[in-house]
Amino acid sequence: MRIDLHTHSDRSDGTESPDRLVRRAHREGIDVLGLTDHDTTEGWDEAVCAARDVGLTLVRGIEVSCTFAGYGVHLLAYLPDPTYPPLVDELQRVLDGRNARLPATLDKLRRLGIEIDEDDVCEVAGETAAKGRPHVADALVGLGVVADRDEAFERYLGSRGPAYVHRYAADLETMIGTVRTAGGVSVLAHPWARRHDHSALDESGLARLRDQGLAGIEVDHEDHSPAARARLREIAGRLGLVVTGSSDNHGAGKSGHELGCNSTSPDQLQRLEDLAGEASAASGRRTPGVVRA
Repeated sequence: MRIDLHTHSDRSDGTESPDRLVRRAHREGIDVLGLTDHDTTEGWDEAVCAARDVGLTLVRGIEVSCTFAGYGVHLLAYLPDPTYPPLVDELQRVLDGRNARLPATLDKLRRLGIEIDEDDVCEVAGETAAKGRPHVADALVGLGVVADRDEAFERYLGSRGPAYVHRYAADLETMIGTVRTAGGVSVLAHPWARRHDHSALDESGLARLRDQGLAGIEVDHEDHSPAARARLREIAGRLGLVVTGSSDNHGAGKSGHELGCNSTSPDQLQRLEDLAGEASAASGRRTPGVVRA
């Protein structure tokens, strides 16, 4: 069984609609797909319709932009009640921060001699809930400034780049609690990715997050080296955390992250579902279930 629990549509920074993403996943032999757009649930309904149409199992989620120990981290929130007010409010704050960042980013790029404006970004952003750095990167590609997103981030938009602008992100520990009280379950996305500072996410840091309600770690990810995967798997075992694997697919927007390139084992998915069921019952909220094939 091929289980890919981390993908993006054009409702955030992917390049395909939720419908097209689900249908492509089905064609490519994915049995279970997680739709986890950045900081939004806008694609959920469309993805559900497509999944029911083609007979694919769908897990609804969100990849929430967070901070921990002064660094940016991402949290995969699966199956929370999307109407839970604290969750809705915090996601809106994050989205507002994304949108507020755009003018400052474009201003920095123009000061570097690059002729780019918001219309250029809107042209490539499609129906996204908020325009972010990947859309600026796509605009730079369209203008012939860089060859691809990777070059745009390396030269201009990455955290050490000359056009980088800080923005608001949710506190990780608070968000783990919010996801739990929304009846959902949380997994830390690519915690040891090469491009991130993960010094605070050692075993003691991960234990601290587990004690706050973290359910799992995304271990098998293309941004994790074989050595990092092995160490994270050992830590997850000692801490009793669920181990997931996924592609982090963004369609044409991110190379080397093809659907199904990493997979979650069925027993680990079942653990996630069981924990989500417990959180849902404890919260007393009406939460979305897994859409079965």
